[in-house]
Amino acid sequence: MSKRIAAFGEVMMRLQVPGYDLLSQGNTLQYTFSGTGVNIASALARFGHTGSLVSRLPDNPLGDAAAAYLRKLGISSTFILRGGSYIGMYFLENGFGVRPSRVTYSNRLESSFNTAPADAYQYEDIARGIDAIHFCGISLAMNDGVRQHMKALARAVKQRGGLVIFDCNYRPSLWGEGGYSRAKPHYEEMLQLADIVMMNEKDALYTLGMNTEKKEREEQLKELIPAVAKQYQIRVIAGTHRWIHNDNSHSLRGFLFKDQGFCFSDVLTFSVYDRIGAGDAFTSGIIHGELESFPPEKTVAFAAAAGMLAHTVSGDTPMAAEEEILRAMTKSVGDIER
Repeated sequence: MSKRIAAFGEVMMRLQVPGYDLLSQGNTLQYTFSGTGVNIASALARFGHTGSLVSRLPDNPLGDAAAAYLRKLGISSTFILRGGSYIGMYFLENGFGVRPSRVTYSNRLESSFNTAPADAYQYEDIARGIDAIHFCGISLAMNDGVRQHMKALARAVKQRGGLVIFDCNYRPSLWGEGGYSRAKPHYEEMLQLADIVMMNEKDALYTLGMNTEKKEREEQLKELIPAVAKQYQIRVIAGTHRWIHNDNSHSLRGFLFKDQGFCFSDVLTFSVYDRIGAGDAFTSGIIHGELESFPPEKTVAFAAAAGMLAHTVSGDTPMAAEEEILRAMTKSVGDIER
């Protein structure tokens, strides 16, 4: 059954150096628009839901271009405001072999989204118009104004019986020195409001400051995630483990904790064309599975396959439809479709 899902987040302008050149080598940039909220809302719209973005775009031609791009992705503009003068940008240099990809941000703190005034969003009106809302730790890192909007909107949705989804998505570069201690109280507030959370054992260890004597990642996961779910009364916690190989291939395994038990996907190994946004594809798969009441085993397998397919297309935004992901889950992929 189709649901109304909103995502709160910044629209970013992605400026990419073609091929594998460095910024210092290239003289051409290709631009698109992206952001975690964009990726989530677009992916869920492809799955048949109504995907909306709660955001603020500049009132100028850059904002017009971003709005047109969002329409092309099938994202509803009902909750998108216009105001301010700037859009956040990032420059992407594709990695190759042992050299990792590199993202350089520009103009982000002055963006229209990050400077939205305290009365910008009508929380109650938004909450009345949706069934679920997604928040991201990247937005949580921006500034006190954005954090206030996140928490107030989450409370409004929660009070009306909607689902609150929170992706921890901790970014050390955004929180700066002493970031874990600065981030912890804000993460705790969001976890107390959340029904579905995207995190793994590293978030529990470092952001929440939890302890374990276990050494292996899976053992840490199995000890810490149930403790987080119990402490914050979280219904579903999901995430991934990733392994990077020397031949430009990655392996990915998804997990889902629900009803006091874990479900794991198969370990999927694949070549990588563009990694950015693949985590959002996994998240959208978990959200879709929960909204559609899939069994947990199907939900995590669906999400892992969605994440895998997102590595095979350019750009941040997941492009796979539900039937393509279900087909990928059968492992009968790779041949020409006729």
